[in-house]
Amino acid sequence: MTNNKNKTTTILKKIGLYTLLGIGVFLSMFPFYWMFIGATNPSGAIFSMPPNLVPGDHFFENLRNLNENVGIWRVIMNSLIITLTFTVVSVMICSAAGFAFAKYQFKGRDPIFFMLLLAIMIPYHVTLIPLFELMANVGWLNTYQAVILPHLAYPFAIFLMRQNMRSIPNSLLEAARVDGAGEMRIFFTVVLPTMRPALAAVAIFLFMFQWNNFLWPLVVLGDSSMYTLPVALSSLVGMSRIDYGQIMLGTTLSTLPIMVFFLLLQRQFISGILGGSVKE
Repeated sequence: MTNNKNKTTTILKKIGLYTLLGIGVFLSMFPFYWMFIGATNPSGAIFSMPPNLVPGDHFFENLRNLNENVGIWRVIMNSLIITLTFTVVSVMICSAAGFAFAKYQFKGRDPIFFMLLLAIMIPYHVTLIPLFELMANVGWLNTYQAVILPHLAYPFAIFLMRQNMRSIPNSLLEAARVDGAGEMRIFFTVVLPTMRPALAAVAIFLFMFQWNNFLWPLVVLGDSSMYTLPVALSSLVGMSRIDYGQIMLGTTLSTLPIMVFFLLLQRQFISGILGGSVKE
């Protein structure tokens, strides 16, 4: 009887757990489903009562109108070029900086790292005017590099890479030096392959930061042909009329690359985030 009671209790616990998980999945996924439904319906149908929960037949019409209003394919191309370039270059810079802070002894290392941590605490908006004046002085307004370059050495990404690279045994690096490997070869062939989880976590973070970045591109990009997705979608909100079907479709298109990028790197993401908790 005791064994039967224990089995019944275990089954009931599992049923309760999976029920809670199912509710959580539903609550998490429903906004995305609603967004997709809105993308396939005209603007007026989105707020109909009772709510319309099935896909409509206005997807291609919304897509055509969206392309006419903001040039959606050009905007997506701008966002992809800016975001992918930023992510690749920034991951390399932040990885190199994190490795230097973690494994090299040089004068002023700790004060420089302390200032880096202070930079994380500076409000983002404080830097807008100085950065805008700098971009204007060098003639980079309305260019890709104006959006990409200012945030390449991202302080939080450097901090995360430094914390992960502290877990690399010093004996491994010394063995590579004894074998005749130079510092660049050690970094690219020894350090980076062991840091794949951390690199994935940092890449996802930087990709999401740049893909969703709104304020800085809005300030530095004045030509609509150079707009990124967040800036272009904000232009759809007019003073008198708002086409929610187009907004929902644009939001759906802007969400898909983030989901794809995360799914590609999800196996490495959690271990990369937890890697900084490992002590030397």
